[in-house]
Amino acid sequence: MIRRLPIVSTLIVLSAAAAMIGLGVWQLQRAHYKEALLARYESATGLAPIAWPSSPLSDRDLPLFRKASGNCLEPVATKAIAGRNLQGESGYSHLVDCRTGAEGPGMRVDIGWSRDPRDGAHWKGGSVSGVIGSDGEKRIRLVSTAGFAGLQPSMPPSLEDIPNNHRSYAVQWFLFAAIALVIYGLAVRSRLRKEAA
Repeated sequence: MIRRLPIVSTLIVLSAAAAMIGLGVWQLQRAHYKEALLARYESATGLAPIAWPSSPLSDRDLPLFRKASGNCLEPVATKAIAGRNLQGESGYSHLVDCRTGAEGPGMRVDIGWSRDPRDGAHWKGGSVSGVIGSDGEKRIRLVSTAGFAGLQPSMPPSLEDIPNNHRSYAVQWFLFAAIALVIYGLAVRSRLRKEAA
């Protein structure tokens, strides 16, 4: 019976199933990594405040979710992005890129929230305290705990906004592999029965 198995298609299905199992194992590894990262971020929320970093940081050293303070010597650029206030209302968070001194990489500050994207353009800078959050362009930004220039405070970064669904992805890959093997097994059994008849 084994000799009559279709060799090429069997190898293809087994290879595909092995690849899917490999992806499932990789997702489990990602889940462990993400859980450790979230635990690190959660512990960072209780640490003492730090000064805004004055030198570039690697991705592993980003002080996300740490309380921090910095000094915006001079605003050099502004932009409004979709954001929420402390009540969870949708609107615009106002970001200001600041000069912090000749030695540093600068600082991006979320100075507050409003319903109008044109608000907050007249902030002149100064001392800022808040929480460090991630930023797609600058990697990190300081989300101010106080609203400046007549703005309401923006929603601070939250661990709940970081998805960790790698375990469910792993289960999906394992199920895909099992389904592929079951379907192929049924197809082979049906073929062998027809040949035997």
